Parts: sequence; structure tokens; C-alpha cells
Amino acid sequence: MGQHLATRVEVQRDQRQRADAERTERKEAILSFLAAAQRVELILDRRKLGLPDPEDPEDEKLHDLWLAKKAVELVCSQEAAQAAHDYTNALHAHMRDTIATGQSPTKRERRYAFMEAARDGLESGRPRIRR
Repeated sequence: MGQHLATRVEVQRDQRQRADAERTERKEAILSFLAAAQRVELILDRRKLGLPDPEDPEDEKLHDLWLAKKAVELVCSQEAAQAAHDYTNALHAHMRDTIATGQSPTKRERRYAFMEAARDGLESGRPRIRR
């Protein structure tokens, strides 16, 4: 009986460790994607304010963003991957000035959808932000 209980506890501990490792991997992919998205948004914000663009080439930032999106697709849920794709498309369109007038949803709405999908994927249990 004691050996059975010890084995069961060990199995449960192993499952928790695997789940924690998977969550950490998802979290790193999400944070990497958000960092790339933030760099692109910085360029867009500077443009909107009439400030000079930073020294880094825009194409490189877009490349980093698309690459980070692929990492999200590899390790996150389908919902988070789709939200990341939609957000990336919106940022890309803004960066290339290919936004049609009245096109919706906005990059802010896409970012919000991604954040909610990522939060659900991490199963953090934190309350959702209402906007």
C-alpha cells in the first residue's frame, strides 16, 4: 500500500512538473511575441506623433514580429495562435500603410483579443480586464 501511494505521488509530481514546463514555454513565446509587437507599435506611435523613426530598419522589426508569431503557433492553443496572427496582420498593415478607411477591428482590439487568448492559454485564473 505504501509503495502504491509513493508511486502515485511521484506520478502526480511528474505531471505537475511537465505542466509547469509547458506553461513556461507558452509564457516565453507569448512574451517574445509581445516584445516584437511592442517594437512595431513604437515605430507606429512615433510616426503618428511626427517623430523621426528609430535607427532600426522597419523590415527587420516586421520580420521579428512574424517570427515571434510562429513561436506562438508552435506552443500555444489554436485560439492564441489565431489571435496572434490577426494582431500581426493588423500591425503589418499599419506599418505598410495599407489600412483601408473604416477597416475594423483596430490594432488595439486585436491586441486585446490576443491578450485574452494568451491569458486563457496560461490558465492563470486572473480576472479579465473589462474595457
